[in-house]
Amino acid sequence: MLGMFRPSAPRLGGLLWKRPWRLSAPQKQRQRKRLKLVDQVVDTLSNALQKQGLSAKAIDRWYAEMPREEEMLAKDKYTIFDRKERKYRKGIHKLPKWTRVSQRLNPAGF
Repeated sequence: MLGMFRPSAPRLGGLLWKRPWRLSAPQKQRQRKRLKLVDQVVDTLSNALQKQGLSAKAIDRWYAEMPREEEMLAKDKYTIFDRKERKYRKGIHKLPKWTRVSQRLNPAGF
């Protein structure tokens, strides 16, 4: 299409991606809140099952494998492992659906 509504080429210096390269302070606060809420839900389920004298393998496995929000390092809260990145880490906000996906474990050493 010609004229003033023609899309600009990225090679001409336009901003290609509108996603900021790091999380803002409010985004980090909401991420911590989400992690704490997930921990709270797992604790509630575990307590309810214990009151009935039951247990679930999935909840026991969660406690064994997943760190709580307080135990996580900042780099694990806000970044994820990506083998295609230069330092093997990228901001968690670049993960599709990052607010709905639990991403607590990363490979050891990264």
